[in-house]
Amino acid sequence: MSSDGDGARTGDGAFRLDAYLPYRLSVASNAVSGLIARAYQDRFGLTVPQWRLICVLAEDGGLTQGQLVTRTMMDKVTVSRSAQGLLKRHLVGRSDHQADGRSHVLALTADGAGLHAEIAPLALAYESALIAGLAPDDVTLLKRLLARLQSAAGQLAGDADPPR
Repeated sequence: MSSDGDGARTGDGAFRLDAYLPYRLSVASNAVSGLIARAYQDRFGLTVPQWRLICVLAEDGGLTQGQLVTRTMMDKVTVSRSAQGLLKRHLVGRSDHQADGRSHVLALTADGAGLHAEIAPLALAYESALIAGLAPDDVTLLKRLLARLQSAAGQLAGDADPPR
């Protein structure tokens, strides 16, 4: 790995995938998501996207699928499929949107809220285990840096030309 601040470039200027920050973020995310996905699937029959929808609906209350796409940063197809699975299991309910007759609002049912209350402590336990080797200040810094990277990615996504 490159030890300088130039990221994925070696001393001779060559590109190194293992030192490329977007790749490292993706690999770390996949490892964490895979670990948690197995637990949610094995114990509760949920996919990670379904769990995200349950969490967002528990935090924010009823939302449209468009709002869920925006809030979760998941694509429309993933949100739609996840919502359908949750509807079939009666973990969420769907009602007409008051202001937009073409849209529906999804909200947790009592069963969905109960499942959230059951899984949330497990999610927090996984988080605690994952960060156990980090100092509290490092965790705070990591969260702040991830937010900054997400913001920068959002700004770059609005820019038609890649950075030079």
